[in-house]
Amino acid sequence: MKKLFFQNKQLLYYCIIGGSGAALDFCSYSLLIKAGIFDYQAANVVGYASGTLLSFIFNARYNFRVTDKIGVRLSIFFGVAFLGWVISAGLIAQLIACYGFGKYISKLVTLVAVVVLQYNLNRLLTFR
Repeated sequence: MKKLFFQNKQLLYYCIIGGSGAALDFCSYSLLIKAGIFDYQAANVVGYASGTLLSFIFNARYNFRVTDKIGVRLSIFFGVAFLGWVISAGLIAQLIACYGFGKYISKLVTLVAVVVLQYNLNRLLTFR
């Protein structure tokens, strides 16, 4: 029972921390597009990377409470994030091109879709 509570507590924290990373991601993405600095795919890279770094720092320190092998853990975390970004980029492109979704709605849909995958991979690989 304690293990189940601990895993749910971690998931809750992961979602809260992920929410802050996703907020930074979405704000960066939106600002870069609105300012005309990047197209939506380039803005997705910048937003995704900034949100990922923020999420790693908060998850390592406050959620999973790890202090060892930070470089290795960061590399794994970014590897998981890269997989999430590939899925996100593909979904955004498909939602815009095939289904006529807007750039902002497409981004929000992908954020939701990738969270579950990344949580499980990070829990099993990055912060074990």
